[in-house]
Order: sequence, then C-alpha cells, then structure tokens
Amino acid sequence: MPATSPAAMRRGVMFVLSSPSGAGKSALSRLLLQDDPAIRLSISVTTRPRRPSEVEGVHYHFLDVAAFEAMRKRGDLLEWAEVHGNFYGTPRAPVEAALAEGRDILFDIDVQGTLQLYKKMRADVVSVFILPPSIAELERRLQRRAEDPEPVIRRRLRTAEGEIAHWADYDYVLVNADLQTCLAELKQILAVERARRHRQPGLPEAIETLLADLRAVLARPEA
Repeated sequence: MPATSPAAMRRGVMFVLSSPSGAGKSALSRLLLQDDPAIRLSISVTTRPRRPSEVEGVHYHFLDVAAFEAMRKRGDLLEWAEVHGNFYGTPRAPVEAALAEGRDILFDIDVQGTLQLYKKMRADVVSVFILPPSIAELERRLQRRAEDPEPVIRRRLRTAEGEIAHWADYDYVLVNADLQTCLAELKQILAVERARRHRQPGLPEAIETLLADLRAVLARPEA
C-alpha cells in the first residue's frame, strides 16, 4: 500500500491580508477565494452594523456588544480589536481545527488583529500588507465605493496613517496598483508558503520511507 504523500500531511496556513480601508484587500480576498478552492475565509464576528451588501455568516457574524464580550471573556476569540468604534474578532475553534486538518484559512483583518495572531500562532501566520499606489487613489476608491458618508471617509483616511506605519511588521508588502497583478503576486506568495518545510510535520517520516524503499531497491541482486 503506498505511503501517504508529504503534501497530504501539510499543516494549514493562516494567510493574513491587511491594508488601509480602500486599498483593495477585500476585493483581493474575494478573487483569491474564487480562484483557489484550497483556501477558505475565516468568518469574523463583529458588532458593526451590517451593510446592505453584506450577508450574515458569509461576510461576518454580526453580534451585539454583550455577546461579543461574552466570547472574549471565555477565551473563544483568537484575536479581537476595536476599529472605528466597533469590535471585530476571530473565533478560535474553527481556525485551530482547519490548520490541524491541513486546510488554509484566509484572514481579512486589521493591524491590531494581525499582531495578536503573531503572539499566539506566529509559526502558522503568513502576513501580507496591501498598499495603495497613492493616497489620492486611496481617497478615490473610498469615494467610488459609495457605502460611507464623507465624515467616515475622512476618518478612514486619518486611520490609514497609523495602519501604513506598521508595514514593516508584515512578512510581505504589495502595492495594489492593478488588481489582477496584485492577485497573481498573492498566489505566488501562498504557493511558496505552502511548500515550506516547517508546515509539513510528517515530512521526516515520509523521507525515511522513501529512503527505506530506495535501499530495498538497491539491495536487490543485479540482473
């Protein structure tokens, strides 16, 4: 019976995307999920009101503040943050189960959340910070989105300064000048990270099996 392949024993990747609001991480996340069936989105919980375009359980799990606080106090959140007066968090159990089963999880989260993930599960995290090509383009994208009033757009632009300052905390930094080009670069990063040796805990045993089989072949009498 053939041995299990090394790829089948790979530990999952926590693939984290962060950016200032409007830089394109949500669009990149959506396209990556469409193109790569081996990765799925981590569904965060949030106390933010649901936007008209959002679906419960698809984009977020929408909670009131009391329910969110109960999860946080029980230790059910892998990370949490307050952003623009609302709370966001990542449920712990589904992430830990997915990684153990070799499934990759995509995180569309902010800087605060990323730094918390580092503290708890740094070896599993691959982080990418997405930059806009310019601040003028960032402002145009926020205005084109037409989901937020002007005061909220201004607040997001002010917040962007602090977010961009954390660029060096990330494993990779990409400039999203063209969506498809940036998507291709993300796919390249993910492919490399999936193949890293430390994500394959069963690799030493698999290599020993290959070597044992090779020795058996070499030990056969020559014809």
